Amino acid sequence: MRKTTRLQSAIRALYPPQCVACGVLTESEFALCGSCWRDTHFISGLVCHHCGIPLPGEDRGEDILCDDCLQVARPWAAGRAVLLYRDTGRRLVLALKHGDRTDLARPAGAWMAKAAAPLLRPDMLAVPVPLHPWRLFRRRYNQAALLAGWLAHEAGIAHLPDALVRTRRTRPLDGHTRAARFAALDGAIAVHPRRAGRIAGRPVLLVDDVMTSGATLAAATGALLSAGAGDVVVQVLARVGKDA
Repeated sequence: MRKTTRLQSAIRALYPPQCVACGVLTESEFALCGSCWRDTHFISGLVCHHCGIPLPGEDRGEDILCDDCLQVARPWAAGRAVLLYRDTGRRLVLALKHGDRTDLARPAGAWMAKAAAPLLRPDMLAVPVPLHPWRLFRRRYNQAALLAGWLAHEAGIAHLPDALVRTRRTRPLDGHTRAARFAALDGAIAVHPRRAGRIAGRPVLLVDDVMTSGATLAAATGALLSAGAGDVVVQVLARVGKDA
């Protein structure tokens, strides 16, 4: 024990913990400094029960829906988000997704596990939204799978990283209308044939990095339900707000 403590102290002396966003020194590993924490819009209080976006008013324990979720039917049962997709939160998501900052999945997964706590069940499977094989080859990793892995580790639930597959490539959907997003993703996600037996009857926590329109999550949820999954709930790292 003493040797381990001395080794940890030596490592910290050589490699002191740094803010995961800006790199300044912090008191603990995998943390944000005070400045970056203030610029990261963590979601709390009253939220939409389906997408997790913050809502005005006081949380009285009721299931309230935002305007988007009142207008667009969500096939999943409930959803939560950790932060708004803006400022430091947006930079963290982009660094994880496109900047090879796979180290960010660990603290983000811990944040997601905390946000998902009201939705979790002991027999739940954490399932990430899949990437098409060609996109996975180019990026080398699926950020949703990394997040789901750390979330599952923190929450003590099972992780099934290859439960879903992309059946066809879809073009980047940034800047597209909601209708175009849903049309592009219709039938584009399916359950892996070898994983259907593990999904049948199990509640699923569907994990992704960002929710914009919800089209990707809807396509993935539809595939899971068609394969016989129990209730599907979603957890994302960031939610795009209307002012984004």
